[in-house]
Amino acid sequence: MNILASLILGLVFFDAAVTAPTPDSINYDSETYGATLEDFDNLYNYENIPIEQAESEIATMMPSGNSELLTLPPKPEETQEEEEEESTPRLIDGSSPQEPEFTGVLGPHTNEDFPTCLLCTCISTTVYCDDHELDAIPPLPKNTAYFYSRFNRIKKINKNDFASLNDLKRIDLTSNLISEIDEDAFRKLPQLRELVLRDNKIRQLPELPTTLTFIDISNNRLGRKGIKQEAFKDMYDLHHLYLTDNNLDHIPLPLPENLRALHLQNNNILEMHEDTFCNVKNVTYIRKALEDIRLDGNPINLSKTPQAYMCLPRLPIGSLV
Repeated sequence: MNILASLILGLVFFDAAVTAPTPDSINYDSETYGATLEDFDNLYNYENIPIEQAESEIATMMPSGNSELLTLPPKPEETQEEEEEESTPRLIDGSSPQEPEFTGVLGPHTNEDFPTCLLCTCISTTVYCDDHELDAIPPLPKNTAYFYSRFNRIKKINKNDFASLNDLKRIDLTSNLISEIDEDAFRKLPQLRELVLRDNKIRQLPELPTTLTFIDISNNRLGRKGIKQEAFKDMYDLHHLYLTDNNLDHIPLPLPENLRALHLQNNNILEMHEDTFCNVKNVTYIRKALEDIRLDGNPINLSKTPQAYMCLPRLPIGSLV
C-alpha cells in the first residue's frame, strides 16, 4: 500500500510541473547575457581582427558606470616652457634681474653698479645715504625732495650732482670732507629750501638759490673771501643763517629783512657798524623778526656800538668788554 501511494503522489507532482505556464523571458538589453563561457571564446576572437580595428575597439570601450572623460596630460614641451616661466624671478617693478638697468623704486645706478635705493634707503621722496662711506654724491631719483648723506667721505660737489632735481627741497651733507663746490651745484634748484653743509672743509661758497629759508655752514673754513658780496640780499624768505666756527672777519651784509636767527660764534669778527642791523636814516625803524643774534667767541666789543642795536627786539649775545 505504501508503495502504491508514493507512486500515485509522484504522478500528481509530475503532471503539475508539465502543465504549469512558462514565464516570459527577462530582457537585460544584452545579446550575450545568457551566453556561456564557451560562447565568449568565439564571440571575442581577436586573432583574425586587423590591428587598426583592434586598437579602435579597445579605445572605445569604457568601464560601466564611469561617464567622466579623462583629460590628456600636457605635451612635454609645453610643460617645460611653463616651468621655465614660473621659475624666472621677477623684481618689485616687474622687470627681470637679467635686464641691464633698474627702474622704478630702485632708482638709477651708482658708480659701484648698484641702484641708489638699494645702496641707500628710499622712503617716498626722501633718500637716506648716511654713514655709507660714500666718496661722491650718488645718482638720485628724479622725484627726490629730501636728501641726506651725512657722515661720509664726499670731497667735492659737482655741477651735475643735483641736475634736473626740480623737486629737491633739502640737502644735508653734514660731516663729510667737502672742500670744493662747483659754482652751479645749487644755483639751478628751483625748490631748494634748506641747505646744511656743517662740519666740512669748505673755504668758499658758490652762488646759492634765493629760495633758501635755512642755511647751516657751521664748522668750515670760510674766510674773508669765502662768502660773495650781497650773497644773502635777495633771500627774502631766509629765516635761519648759521655760520659758527669759521674764519669770518665781518658780518655778511646786507641781511634779509625776515631773518630771525644769525649765529656767528667763534669767528674773527672785529668790528660792527651802526647800520649793520638798523637803518640809521630812519630812527623809527624796528627790526622785529631778528631776535636771535650770537656773536660770542669773537674778538669784538659790543659796547662800542650801542646804536647798532637800537632797532632790535633783543640785544646780541657776545662780549661787552
